[in-house]
Amino acid sequence: MMQYRLYQVDAFTTEKFAGNPAGVVPNADGLTDQQMQAIARELNNSETAFICEPQHADHDVWVRFFTPTTEVPSCGHATIAAHYVRAVENTLPTCTVVQKIGAGMLPVEIIRKHANYEIVMTQTEPAFQEPLSGSERDQIVRALGLDVGDLNDNCPVQIVSTGHSKIMIGIRSLHKLHALQPDLPGLAKISRRIRCNGYYVFALTPSDDYLVHGRMFAPAIGIGEDPVTGNASGPVGAYLVRHRLVSPVNGKLTFRAQQGEAMGRPGVVEVSVDVEDSSPKTVRVAGGAVIVYQSTLEL
Repeated sequence: MMQYRLYQVDAFTTEKFAGNPAGVVPNADGLTDQQMQAIARELNNSETAFICEPQHADHDVWVRFFTPTTEVPSCGHATIAAHYVRAVENTLPTCTVVQKIGAGMLPVEIIRKHANYEIVMTQTEPAFQEPLSGSERDQIVRALGLDVGDLNDNCPVQIVSTGHSKIMIGIRSLHKLHALQPDLPGLAKISRRIRCNGYYVFALTPSDDYLVHGRMFAPAIGIGEDPVTGNASGPVGAYLVRHRLVSPVNGKLTFRAQQGEAMGRPGVVEVSVDVEDSSPKTVRVAGGAVIVYQSTLEL
């Protein structure tokens, strides 16, 4: 019988029971794919991270991410949670490590702040599909419980990826955002057709402390609503640059995105986008975390 360390971590927050909860197994070597999936289903967080020993010299750590129903190539909040646990367990100094994940090899910065840590995740280079229009766009809008008139005219409905694709849906009203009650089975059905699982609905609030307020729904992979989504906050930063909705300063866009208010689990993602020739290049998301509990799992 093997013993596995198991953590519940709230990411993109420093307060327990806020932000986005993730499971973390920091000594996952020896677990089968089926066991990882079973653990993720049992914990029933939007994602659980499994930390394994590196496979080659080109990376420091191998991390795998499972929703309750499937493995995914990347996850923002579970990356923050996983590296926070690793930093705490090993009392790491400020450093940079290279993680191997399904989306590729990417650096993660561990920033020690007194007795705590901030984690900075570099995401993959932004990729944009052609904006959705016509009946395809209208079906998504209806399934979200919106009308076409609710859309922000400057925000095309578009699939964007910085490691795990999301559909960007910009709307006019923050009130409407918080009141959304989407048709989750309808969204899941659309996802199977367009091959994108996450719907990130956002409102721009440039006069607020947060440039972006968002909500993210991914029912096709077992996530009705995700509290705080790093793999949506990064793409929305690239999207804002691409469509010139904001002005970078000295070749960089930095802002804060808030998510989770409608679920009673508010959290904040710090987003930065390096801009070259008016195009988004390197995207990073950062945040804190807090361990809610830890235990031992025997298998």
